[in-house]
Amino acid sequence: MSDKKSTTEKINELFTSELKVINLGLETFAETLQKEGVETVQVQWKPPAGGDKKTAGLLNRLDAGLKVDVETANKEAVTRILDAKPTLVGIGTALNDIPGMRKNMILHAGPPVQWERMCGPMRGAVIGGLIYEGLAKNREEAEELASSGEITFEPCHHHSAVGPMAGVVTSSMPVWIIENKSFGNRAYCTLNEGLGKVLRYGAFSNDVIDKLRWMEKELAPVLSKALELRGEIDMKNLIAQALQMGDEGHNRNRAGTSLLIRELAPHLVMLDEEKEKIKKVLFFMHGNDHFFLNLSMPAMKCTVDTAAGIDGSSIVTVMARNGTDFGIRVSGLGDRWFTAPAGMVDGLYLPGFKSEDAAPDIGDSVITETGGIGGFAMAAAPAIVQFVGGTPKDALNYTLQMYEITDGENDIYKIPFLDFRGTPTGINLLKIIETGILPAINTGIAHKEPGVGMVGAGLVKPPLKCFTDAFEAFITKYAR
Repeated sequence: MSDKKSTTEKINELFTSELKVINLGLETFAETLQKEGVETVQVQWKPPAGGDKKTAGLLNRLDAGLKVDVETANKEAVTRILDAKPTLVGIGTALNDIPGMRKNMILHAGPPVQWERMCGPMRGAVIGGLIYEGLAKNREEAEELASSGEITFEPCHHHSAVGPMAGVVTSSMPVWIIENKSFGNRAYCTLNEGLGKVLRYGAFSNDVIDKLRWMEKELAPVLSKALELRGEIDMKNLIAQALQMGDEGHNRNRAGTSLLIRELAPHLVMLDEEKEKIKKVLFFMHGNDHFFLNLSMPAMKCTVDTAAGIDGSSIVTVMARNGTDFGIRVSGLGDRWFTAPAGMVDGLYLPGFKSEDAAPDIGDSVITETGGIGGFAMAAAPAIVQFVGGTPKDALNYTLQMYEITDGENDIYKIPFLDFRGTPTGINLLKIIETGILPAINTGIAHKEPGVGMVGAGLVKPPLKCFTDAFEAFITKYAR
């Protein structure tokens, strides 16, 4: 009796005391209580899989168990990412160094796409690439050749390469060579032209082509000689330093570019080259804060590539966009692409341009986010919001949210503002589906028409469909 009375007393006490309610569910329940003067805390809630019945059914199959040990497979994938040691070993040419490259081949950013479906800036970059190679004299000839079937178009990712924005790589272009010293695999990327009216944003005027030829004939050879004197450069070390100096490795590369100049400048001035030539190279790098981007990208590419092809792993190994489609690859699903229409970027625009001028999301630079920097490390670079929009608090929140969809934290890439916590690393497809949180990406914006160039920069989320389709394939392959 005493126990029963005690329970009754507790119930009476509950109903006579001041209520404080935590509402998990529809906000209308909390609103009703608040109108009655009840202190209420609303917890954000959404139905499993966003209410999508098909995906919810697949989640039930996941809960029933899989025929592989996903946790162990993912641990192996993340360990490989963390153990990677990307190292700058040289500068070569696309034809001689990129596996499978041919003279009649043009590599592009993102998943596979042919001329007929290419967006404006990618078409512009292809036109410029064909003129640069001497295969066409003008836009009309280039367009005719591009549509003739004589030119082979393939993704950079199919050739261990990455390309920012349109991502176009042609046979004569110089490329950085990054080697993962821990695993022996390599990745490649062209040299960065700078911002504004450049090939990777779809511009192909005479001054754009002239700059590309200068980069091939003077910039690359001079840098290659300096690098030979300097010796190999530990890119992991440079990226780690850049993160602690205010970069995030994607759209803010001021520190990374400065660190690279610091590594090369003493050796540049020792070269037996004309003073004016050395001066032009140094001034070019000094005036191009994004020069380091084309190094951080292949560094992340050869890092994340080591996590591909692990049976049972749900770690995302590629995210890429071609201005028409956004595509992903997942470790345990091999080389298969999962694509959906590329979205529009929400950002800041250069004077004279507006959102109506923008092309859809484009570029391989999202490999930085795939590897755990870029948008995932925005808390390290609050100043990035001056370039892509938002507030410093937004930058912090983007990084904090990314810990919810990743399986690890980098032991080298650390964020001072988070007490040197490692960047969120190892994007887990299953966590994206379970939480509904999509990867945070910051990026540049190209004009929708060929030949114009850069018009701004901003933030974008990938289409959910890429991940739900990959999840369905994962469950189909591995469910009991």
